[in-house]
Amino acid sequence: MKTKKIFLLTAALSAQLSFAQFAKIVDKDGYVNLRENADAKSKVIGKINSEEIVYILEHAPSDKNWLNVDHHETGGYIHNSRVKYIGSYEPVPPIVRDGNKAIFKSGNIKVDIASGKFNFKENEKDFSSTLQGDFYKEQQIWGIDGTIPKTHYLSITAKIGNKTIQIPTKEIENLFEVNNKSTTCYYDRKNDTLYITMNNSDGAGAYVALFKIEKGEYKERILKIPF
Repeated sequence: MKTKKIFLLTAALSAQLSFAQFAKIVDKDGYVNLRENADAKSKVIGKINSEEIVYILEHAPSDKNWLNVDHHETGGYIHNSRVKYIGSYEPVPPIVRDGNKAIFKSGNIKVDIASGKFNFKENEKDFSSTLQGDFYKEQQIWGIDGTIPKTHYLSITAKIGNKTIQIPTKEIENLFEVNNKSTTCYYDRKNDTLYITMNNSDGAGAYVALFKIEKGEYKERILKIPF
């Protein structure tokens, strides 16, 4: 029975992830209304500025023109005409993607991701637990669900033209159970913005991440639970 439940959870998660994805708000008014339901007359529960990143969970069952999104831990609906999917930008294709590294390259753009086994015994002192969850070096842990982490990131480096951008260690040290084969890179050439996205771990420990590099500078990290 337990095996069947795990299988059903994995199957449901896979179905959800087949559509779920990051997107950027694009609206001529400078913002979009986040509504309680999939209806233009529904109550406005928030506003999302243009250029901000949201995570789209699914189409609204009642109307495929509306999207169920997660923004700063607030769920709601926005019209699909107000988003630009990150996956629609120019892809930076992988030339290597295995258990220890991922390398992406296109023209003068290159992304190097190094990962490896995590030594829990050497780092056990840096773990702690509270009512709010498990923490590593005082940051919330991503990728495990009551288990010991097995893999982690060593470094993420991007080169765009003559600029080299290193994702800060603080931004990757609490991300575990790396899946380099589910990592992708996209480049918005018009706005000189590189997006690195990953879908790591599985089951209840699954999470997605996006790193944004704009005009040669690291801007932000966004983490979401994809269900």
